[in-house]
Amino acid sequence: MKFLIQRVTHASVEVKGQIIGKIQKGFLVFIGVSQEDTKEIADKMIRKLIGMRIFEDENGKTNLSLADVSGELLLISQFTLYADCKKGNRPSFIKAGSPDLANELYEYIISQCQKQIPVVQTGSFGAVMKIELLNDGPFTILLDSKEIC
Repeated sequence: MKFLIQRVTHASVEVKGQIIGKIQKGFLVFIGVSQEDTKEIADKMIRKLIGMRIFEDENGKTNLSLADVSGELLLISQFTLYADCKKGNRPSFIKAGSPDLANELYEYIISQCQKQIPVVQTGSFGAVMKIELLNDGPFTILLDSKEIC
């Protein structure tokens, strides 16, 4: 599982000309699921995400978590995080999880995050989406379950 986390001052997601999710200060998180991923792996990734201290404190140090700053979450499913570009110029997505597994784990991640963070917005699984964001920093972190689980 991969989470691409961007600290943002605001972000939104649009499907067919309609904004379906919008947040202010918080994290825009692109979520990639592989075929080997499980709810147990998702739980570890969520704990790391929620506990990540990358907001500045009064001294300008990145020492505050999402909860510390009343931050919001925008969660977007993104199978392209598992693009394999080793051969040729056209990426292969064979390492991405099946749509059924990916959607199940995406919905699970949403439900678990909603238990801890008051504002959780989402994209639409499998839809063509337009994402707008203002990255704060810029600050972008890739969490890979192979490195933290």
